[in-house]
Amino acid sequence: MTKIFTSVFIAMMSAAYGQVIIGDAIGTATEKTSVLLEFAANQNRGLVLPYVRTLPANPAEGTLILDATNPVQARVKYFNGNWTDLSSQDADVSTAMTAQPTILQAPEAAEAKTIIGATTSTADGVLVLESTTKAMILPTVEDVQNIINPAAGMLVYVNKAGAKRLAVFNGSKWSYWRP
Repeated sequence: MTKIFTSVFIAMMSAAYGQVIIGDAIGTATEKTSVLLEFAANQNRGLVLPYVRTLPANPAEGTLILDATNPVQARVKYFNGNWTDLSSQDADVSTAMTAQPTILQAPEAAEAKTIIGATTSTADGVLVLESTTKAMILPTVEDVQNIINPAAGMLVYVNKAGAKRLAVFNGSKWSYWRP
């Protein structure tokens, strides 16, 4: 795990405005001009969203979280002027929440975030992708059943013939969206 973080850090430092690929040097996109962040193919892993005990007061549009304000009714949500539920079903993440800190050990610094695509951002988040022309490509899997022990808040793109779709795991069940 440290090796992956080190590789990502080096990639970000060597290309402050460039593309970041996590997991390998190839990624999944054949055309890279519109990609800011992507992940290695065929890893059967996903992107885990931050768990929150309190919804952010002024989130930037496009914010994605696992809403654990009520740990027995956790849901994946995104903000687009209002919080919108993406999972459409409750999950009990009480056990997972016991491993999450309840208070910060030290005050959180406002600059304690990673920004990809710009040198600064007004958006408040642990990972901020800042671009008007580039996007993130989600981790791609053939089938969510191939993911061993998915974490609550996991987000993946299922690239399966006849079943291409976005999938989120709320800690209990997968929810899907088709294009």
